Amino acid sequence: MELLDFVPREYQRSIAETCKKSNTLVVLPTGTGKTPIALMVAAARLQLFPDSKILITAPTKPLCSQHVISFRERSSLKEEIVLLTGSLAPNKRAQVWDAAKIIIATPQTIQSDLENGRISLKDVSLVCLDECHRSRQGYANTFLVKKYLEQSLNPRVLGLTASPGSTKERVDEICKNLAIDTVEIRTEDDDDLKQHMQQKEIVWERLVLDQQVTRMGAVLREMRLSLLSKLYDLGLHKPVQYVNKKDLLMLQFALRKQVAKGNPSAFFGISVVAQVMKLDHLLMLIETQSFTVALDFWKGLLVEETKAAKSLVKNEQAMKVMDQVKTFVGNNILHPKMVRLLAIVQRELASKEKSRLIVFANYRDTVREITDMLRAQGIAAVRFVGQADKGADKGLKQKEQAEVLARFHNQEFSVLTASSVGEEGLDLPEVSAVIFYEPVASELRRVQRAGRTARTVAGKVIFLMAEKTMDEVYYWTSLRKESKMKNLLKNFQKKHEKQAKLL
Repeated sequence: MELLDFVPREYQRSIAETCKKSNTLVVLPTGTGKTPIALMVAAARLQLFPDSKILITAPTKPLCSQHVISFRERSSLKEEIVLLTGSLAPNKRAQVWDAAKIIIATPQTIQSDLENGRISLKDVSLVCLDECHRSRQGYANTFLVKKYLEQSLNPRVLGLTASPGSTKERVDEICKNLAIDTVEIRTEDDDDLKQHMQQKEIVWERLVLDQQVTRMGAVLREMRLSLLSKLYDLGLHKPVQYVNKKDLLMLQFALRKQVAKGNPSAFFGISVVAQVMKLDHLLMLIETQSFTVALDFWKGLLVEETKAAKSLVKNEQAMKVMDQVKTFVGNNILHPKMVRLLAIVQRELASKEKSRLIVFANYRDTVREITDMLRAQGIAAVRFVGQADKGADKGLKQKEQAEVLARFHNQEFSVLTASSVGEEGLDLPEVSAVIFYEPVASELRRVQRAGRTARTVAGKVIFLMAEKTMDEVYYWTSLRKESKMKNLLKNFQKKHEKQAKLL
């Protein structure tokens, strides 16, 4: 395989040399070119083992399709580079596998074919796993690599990610599951990378909720404190105002063990914990999402058969709060965050000709409402969500996802409103700004979302935060974890440099 119209950057060339010699985890900031490294290593392996195959995996079909395009554009192989997906009949996949030189697929598809004996990895000389931070125990990546090392005559593993995790244990787990020998890391502070980094402006859009929303939140918080006070005799030891979700989950686990031992009061405790968790979710929806989404959740509680749900929907205070929410929805009153988001989108679109924006939201219903709201104001917005296993909204099939991305790439619309499915690996050049409708607690998701902009030109990351809500908690949590991850990566880098000098 010859590489076409491709001049690697110096750090890409250096990293690729390492990858040729040993199983390597490559950690690079989003948008700095991990795919070209995979191309160079693949070409080297095919030169060394001409009769072998290359397997590239990525977690979603749109990302796999993207890799197919990249590999075909930059290599002499064309028809021998194929996409394998679950949409192909199993026997057809086996035929395509046999005829191909470079196979690009989701790890789940490969796992299925391996489990059913349709393919063998015997002749595969390189497995490259994109977004390899997903390589945890029980994941398809882990299964795939285990089988690969058992079957391949000439194995080589390459893992690619921008965000491996914020703990040494997490990174060590990835390395163990992928049989990694060497780690190659570059950060924004490295000299060989700095010149290729685009400027990324970080903007905080802080929002003070109006009095009506604040009052509703205060009522629900008082309910929460009252419920938590009932748990003091059942194992809760922290002051109620400091109890978080982790504390509730730990208490829930302890109470279930008490149920197994025949403690009747533990049943009551489990129900109260469940009420608090449902209440927390309702509070978060009202303060940080939208009135419509909160009302939909409440309607779900009304038909739920659990004791916790039945107790919550009969609470007079909760009913009064939800009556107010129903009034807002019935009068088509937008949530304050929706109003601010509209202003932000209008501002960003007006600031630059042919601007393209991505708005991320955690919940599919919120994505739908944002899309409808923007369209109602004459803004060309299209939603980008995954498939759904249940419910009336079936989401987008992977073929439909690919079509939406192609249209966005061709500037057929201005705003992509996305759920988490849009976080990983999508190569969308010249996205002017990424807008977080709400901050996320995960440093991995924060890095992935922010990485959708400032890839080829300068960009902006905008965090929309409702003050004194979970928005602020999640923002600072993910920021702290991201800082911790960067420090961890620097330590890994120093360790690798010392090891290299000893060799």
